Amino acid sequence: MSLLESLYTAERANENAVSDRPVFMRQLFAYEKAVPEIKGAVLEIGCGEGYGIKLLAPHASRYLALDRHIPSDLRNFDQVEFIQKEVPWLDGIESNQFDVVICFQLIEHIQEDTTLLSEIYRVLKPGGKLLLTTPNKEMSLTRNPYHMREYKTDEFRKLISHYFNPGQVYFGGVYGDEKIMDYQEKNKKNISKWKRWDVLNLEENLPASWFQIPYDILNRLNRNKLKNQHDRLVGEISTANYFLKEMDGMQLDYFCIALK
Repeated sequence: MSLLESLYTAERANENAVSDRPVFMRQLFAYEKAVPEIKGAVLEIGCGEGYGIKLLAPHASRYLALDRHIPSDLRNFDQVEFIQKEVPWLDGIESNQFDVVICFQLIEHIQEDTTLLSEIYRVLKPGGKLLLTTPNKEMSLTRNPYHMREYKTDEFRKLISHYFNPGQVYFGGVYGDEKIMDYQEKNKKNISKWKRWDVLNLEENLPASWFQIPYDILNRLNRNKLKNQHDRLVGEISTANYFLKEMDGMQLDYFCIALK
């Protein structure tokens, strides 16, 4: 793996890297749970490398995937339409077009988060569903300079409820079993060791653009260290180690299903 590839996959989990397995399986878990909700015309905003498309597209009559980067191997995605585009605006997409909109691990990257939700609401058909995941700020172990913000539980509920009737929203969370929480605790201890060297509190004070490269390097080093120290634990983690329940503030990620 080249240096550039290593830095890239520190933010976007590499499905082929064992050290990324806990993060990748956590993201893949959300797609597995989305499968029963998929029907008709589907829009995925922020499709990344497209590993979720492989699970979801066979259940849709139409699948439109949108990302700032087009997946590197389009041969894997027959009958899927791609648009290379920045969000939050979904200009060029007509209103009331989609039965399902998928927005996984994206909204935290978008400065105009309210505009994105407004646009999603616009392009959904009446009775259509938004499936959205994003990290829980209260469970994050360190600042992520690629995120414009993360949400506390009350903030997230208020944000979604501004656009969707809260009585028509499933406010769920992604949780981990004992194996996942063991990994989380080991990860937390490693990060605490790194932070002891940050006597100037650069993690909090550096502009995000300046902090991205150090974050990528330290993130990759830490994931590799965890894999080397706890090879069996990391290598055995799968989507079966994650589960959904209604959010209570201790969720790793939010997982909401909102009905228009």
